[in-house]
Amino acid sequence: MALYLVQHGQSLPKDVDPDQGLSEKGVAETERIAEVAKNYHINVGKILHSVKTRARKTADILASALNPTESVKEVEGLKPMDDVAGFAASLNPDTNTLLVGHLPFMERMTAYLVTGSIDKPVFKFQNSGIVCLDKDPETGSWVIVWTLMPNIG
Repeated sequence: MALYLVQHGQSLPKDVDPDQGLSEKGVAETERIAEVAKNYHINVGKILHSVKTRARKTADILASALNPTESVKEVEGLKPMDDVAGFAASLNPDTNTLLVGHLPFMERMTAYLVTGSIDKPVFKFQNSGIVCLDKDPETGSWVIVWTLMPNIG
């Protein structure tokens, strides 16, 4: 099972949009990343996103490019300070899943899966970027397989 972790696209400031939907840059970067992922033939079974508007819009953009075979669904448990271990335990190992959420949750989830601790960061996320994790067939440990980020350097 591949697990794709995505920090939502860049959002508007709260004083401009109380729901903090995606900014023009956030939409453009997410569309660009989604198109690159599509061209790499990324296989996504389902997309799960947090209840926040910016995560839903990011998930919708990714879904239109990647055509998940199962569903796009809003779920609890992906907000910034939600319980990483609890959410990790709920993952279905039979389905390639893309999660769209927030910091610090996404960085903590990556750290937890790779090191067993949320306190040992292993990757710095960027808005709209994708981090792909999978289990190493020999060790059963989660590893970062690849990343796709809007900004290099």
